[in-house]
Amino acid sequence: MPFSRLLPRPSRLIGVLLLLLAAVLAGPVPDARAAAGLIRVTDFGSDPGQLGMYVYRPASLPTAPPVVVALHGCSQSAQVYADNSGLAELAERRGFLLVLAEQSSSNNLNKCFNWFQPADVRRGQGEAASIRQMVAHAVSALGADPERVYVTGLSAGGAMTSVMLAAYPDVFAAGAVVAGLPYDCARDVVTAYSCMSPGVDRAPAQWAESVRNAQSSWTGPWPRVAIWHGDRDTTVVPRNADELRDQWTAVHGLSPTPSRTDVIGSGSTRREQYTAPDGSVAVEVDRVSGIGHGTPVDPGTGAEQCGSTGAAYFLDSICSSHWIAEFFDLEEGGGGDDGGEQPGDTPECWTGSNYQHVQAGRATVAGGYAYAKGSGQNMGLYNTFVTHTLRESPAGHYVLADGVCP
Repeated sequence: MPFSRLLPRPSRLIGVLLLLLAAVLAGPVPDARAAAGLIRVTDFGSDPGQLGMYVYRPASLPTAPPVVVALHGCSQSAQVYADNSGLAELAERRGFLLVLAEQSSSNNLNKCFNWFQPADVRRGQGEAASIRQMVAHAVSALGADPERVYVTGLSAGGAMTSVMLAAYPDVFAAGAVVAGLPYDCARDVVTAYSCMSPGVDRAPAQWAESVRNAQSSWTGPWPRVAIWHGDRDTTVVPRNADELRDQWTAVHGLSPTPSRTDVIGSGSTRREQYTAPDGSVAVEVDRVSGIGHGTPVDPGTGAEQCGSTGAAYFLDSICSSHWIAEFFDLEEGGGGDDGGEQPGDTPECWTGSNYQHVQAGRATVAGGYAYAKGSGQNMGLYNTFVTHTLRESPAGHYVLADGVCP
C-alpha cells in the first residue's frame, strides 16, 4: 500500500482535528438542572450562522435595561452556562437582560463557536452576524439600551467574545474574555491548536492591526476589555492573556505596563488595570491563582459570591461574573428603576391557546402564525391546539414563559 494511503484524507483529517479541538476546549454535557428559566427566541433575524438565541429576563427590570450577551464553551449549552456561570443570578441582582447564544453540533461537532473560521468571524458574516442580530432583537423587541451592550464568554466563547469586540466595536461598550484568545490568532483548525498552546507571540502593533482591520472605518471609541485566565490553564495557556492584553492596550494606545495592580476576592486573584487618559479602566487582566481551564465561580449567598460547580469547567475560586459585572458598571439593585417593575412585584402570566392569546390582545397574527405582542416572539401556528404561557413584563410587553411562570 502506498504511504499516502496510510494518511487520512484531508476531509477526515479536519474531522479528527475538530473532534480533538472540542475535546480539549470543553467537557461532557451534564444533565440540565434548569435552574434558570430561559426563553428561546426563534425569529431574531436571518441567522446566517445558524445559532440558537435564549433570553433570561429577570422579574424586575428597569426601563431600557442593559444587555449582556453570554457565549458558552465547547460541548456546553445556553442552559448550562446560565445555570453555572452566575450570570443569571447577577441579572436578578443588577437588573440586566441576559442573552445567550447557543452553538449546534451541525455547525461544529462538539458545539464550539467557530472562532477560527474566517466565514464566521467577519462583520456581517456567519456566527458573528447571528450574534449581532440577537443584540438588535434585544434592543428592538425587548427594549434593551443600545448604549449598554456587553459580551462575555468562556474558552471558545471567550475567543468569540474577542471576535465580537473587534468586528462590532460600535455595538459593544465592553467585553470580558474568560480563558479565551486574541482576535485573528487562527484562521483554521490547525493553527487554532498553536494559538491555544503554546500560544502565538506577536508584537502589540500587529495584534492591534488585526482588530482595526476587522472594522476599518471605525475610529473609536473602542470597547473596554477584561481578561480572565487561570494560571494553571494547560488547554488555553496563560500566554494568551498576555497576548490579549497586548492586543487591546495597543488598540487603546496604552502601554502594556499596568497603571496599577492589586488583589481581589480572597486575595488569590491578581488584577492589573490599564487606564485611559480620562482615568477610566480601558483594559483589565485578572489572573486567577491555582485554577486550570474554566470559569471561576464561588458558590454561596455572599455579596461577591455567585455561580455553581455543578458542571464541568466551572471552577471553585472567585465569582468572576461578579467582578465582570462591576467592570461593566452594572450597578447592584439595577432592577425596578426608571418606571420598570418594582422589587416584590409579580409579573402576570397567562396560559392558553394561541387563539385565546390573540383574542385577548396578548398576541398578534401574521401569515398564519401567532406572535407575542411586544417581544414579537413566534408562538407557532395560530389555532386552538398550540398552547403557551405568556408573561407580561413590563406592561403591554409579553414574552414566552413556558416552564417559567408557576
